[in-house]
Formats: sequence, structure tokens, C-alpha cells
Amino acid sequence: MKELIRELTEAYGPSGNEGMVREIIKKHVAQHVDDLRVDALGNLIAFKKGTPRKGVQSRRIMFAAHMDEIGVIVTYVDDKGFLRFTRVGGVYALTLLGGRVVFEDGNVGIIGREKPEKRDEFPRIEKMYIDVGAIDKEHVDREIGDMASFSRPFVDLGQRLTAKAFDDRIGCAVLVQTVLDLDASPHDVYFIFTVQEEVGLRGALTSAFGVEPDVAVAVDVTLTGDTPEAHPMAVSLGDGPAIKVKDGGMLAHPGVKEWMIKTAERLGLPYQLEVLERGTTDAMAIQTSRAGVAAGVLSIPCRYVHSPSETIDFGDVQNAVKLLLGLVGGPVAI
Repeated sequence: MKELIRELTEAYGPSGNEGMVREIIKKHVAQHVDDLRVDALGNLIAFKKGTPRKGVQSRRIMFAAHMDEIGVIVTYVDDKGFLRFTRVGGVYALTLLGGRVVFEDGNVGIIGREKPEKRDEFPRIEKMYIDVGAIDKEHVDREIGDMASFSRPFVDLGQRLTAKAFDDRIGCAVLVQTVLDLDASPHDVYFIFTVQEEVGLRGALTSAFGVEPDVAVAVDVTLTGDTPEAHPMAVSLGDGPAIKVKDGGMLAHPGVKEWMIKTAERLGLPYQLEVLERGTTDAMAIQTSRAGVAAGVLSIPCRYVHSPSETIDFGDVQNAVKLLLGLVGGPVAI
């Protein structure tokens, strides 16, 4: 599974440009699903038809993970060939200085900034630029509107993994592995790999509207409280995937939350309960689609979210796959 994770995290895919990620996922799941299609917005919808089982009511289950990542977009090219840019999603200026970005064609740029008025001045994106090694404006092979993502390789630290774009390629990896490991289910299961989550949960809203699930679980990352002097939060790397209670955009459906808790306990899987004070996931859009959907979230604890070096625990990932398989293996108890 680590090779799958490496392939997904190193792929280029800022919001609205998820094509490379989508092709990687299609390659892995195409032979393991009953239907595979791409909708008008670019969401990849993989469907596994259920096998009726006596005594189990068949439901339409939707699992969702977003393919896009945060990035930057070119807004201006000056006469010397330096690129000005702005954010695509929640990009923090402190994570950028001296870093590298990569464009869709593979070309790389270095992020610098103007001379600060004070040595310890807080960096601002408005004072930053991308150096693509151009001699002048005429030699810049970039246009206004070109997007770039962070350039940072996947690193296997053993039990811990670090990479850019674990938000939410690790959710995509969990869903892909679940597809591969799922032999049969009494339920119709839709694995939705969504687009444009980082700029407004757009893919989740449209795909949920089309699928009309009875119940949905988004798989995404969440923050942790286990680093030095971290803001208090009862989530740590290695203590199991986190079952969301609340975040900045939604309250998890109580039935979905309890369904996940009871399944984890039945299977003897470690889990944590998550209350995230700020931020939200695709589940917010899913639960308010059409007449409403019973929705929850399974979160992978992640340090340094929205930085080029997001860090997770491999055991949490493996247990997330086991929990999803457990959810679709029996009755939907909500």
C-alpha cells in the first residue's frame, strides 16, 4: 500500500486540475468495480454492486475522499520574468519561503520574497514571487492562471510517513485499498473521488446529489494535539483513525458516528473521537445534498496539515481500511 500512497501523493493535482490523480486511481480500481465513470465536474465514481444477503437490508453507501490539493496560481509576470501568485485553497505563507513548486508540465519554480523592512517581519504572499529561472519576461513559459503544487517527495519513515498532499490523497489511498480488499457486500457501495474540495466542497455536493446515498462517510485528514505545545486536541498519531463528532462546518450524524464506533469495537480496532474546532470536509456538503444525507467522517490524524510535509501514521491508515470494510460487511445500524 505504501507504493500506492507514494504514487498518489507525488502526483500533481491542485483544485480543478485533478486529472493526473484521477488516472492513477482509475488504473488501480478499474478491474475491481462494476462501473466506473467521470461526471461533468470531474468526480470519479466507482461502483460495486451489492450481493443480497438474507436478513440484511441493502443500502446505498457512499464513501468520499477528495483528489485535489492546495496550491498556487499565477496572477502576474513582471518584466524580469518573476511570477506573482495567490493561493488555491488554504495555503500558509510561513510554509512557502524557499520552497519549490511544480507546474503541470513538470517545470519547477522557487519561491522567494522581497527584502523585508524588518528582519523578523512575518512573510506575506503579496510580497512573494516564483523564480522559474527566466532571463526576462519573453523567456517565461508560463501564463496567467497557471497552477502549481508543492514539490516534495514521499518519505517512508517506517511507521510514520511524510509527504505533500496527504490532504487528501491518503483518503483516496484508503478508498482504493478498500475497493481492492472488498470481496462482497450486501450493500451497493459508491466510492467517490471528489474534486475541488479545497475551494468549496464542490465535487462532494454534485456527486452526492447524483448518487443519492442513504448513508455517507467522508475519509479525510484531521489535526492532532500530540506535538510540543500543540493546541489541546484529543487526537494523536498512532492511536487509530478518528471518528468525527463535530468540526467547524458540521455535526456528524449521531447514527453514523455510533455505527462506526460499534463496528470498530466489534472488530477490536483502535479509534479516537474527534472534535475539530476549525475546518470541515466533504461530509458537510454531502449531508446537505437534496433532502439531506446521514453523513459522518473517518479521519486520518495528520501533523502539519496544509504544509509540504504532512505526516501520518501507517497503522492509522491500515486500521481505517479495516473499519471501512467492516462497515460495508454487515447491517447499516443507523
